[in-house]
Amino acid sequence: MDKNEQEGRAPSTHQAASVWRKDVSTESLNRFSEGSMVSFLEMKFMEVGPDFMRVRMPVTERTRQPLGILHGGATTALAETAASTAAWSAVDDEHVTIGMEINTNHIRKKDSGWVEAVTRPLHIGRTTHVWEFRVSDETGDLISAGRMTLAVLSRK
Repeated sequence: MDKNEQEGRAPSTHQAASVWRKDVSTESLNRFSEGSMVSFLEMKFMEVGPDFMRVRMPVTERTRQPLGILHGGATTALAETAASTAAWSAVDDEHVTIGMEINTNHIRKKDSGWVEAVTRPLHIGRTTHVWEFRVSDETGDLISAGRMTLAVLSRK
């Protein structure tokens, strides 16, 4: 139920305006990530919507801890990849975004298959951004959730 419905009016039918200030696509983001930890952990940008990004990562020997389950650091790396890339994509070319804080709550273990992070903005400001994320598995079960705060800095 959107705000209009809550206030007794007809539901809103307009599409959300894009938050992106850069021309981003899954293809360009996957190319941009080649040769980094993102590609080493086999993360792939799967979808770019008007106000969200979706990034997938397999659960393999590269992302599992010694007990055989998905490492919390790998999960957080996936979430940070989604949120930091989204924030970078939402500023103009005169600015950069730098992570300040990330908080990840791990809800459920995972030992195989894949996980994906979906990130959306909570706040896009002139000097800071706050992005929330949810990490789910292929069945839709919630694995982790949290948020990331980033500083917006001038490139100069």
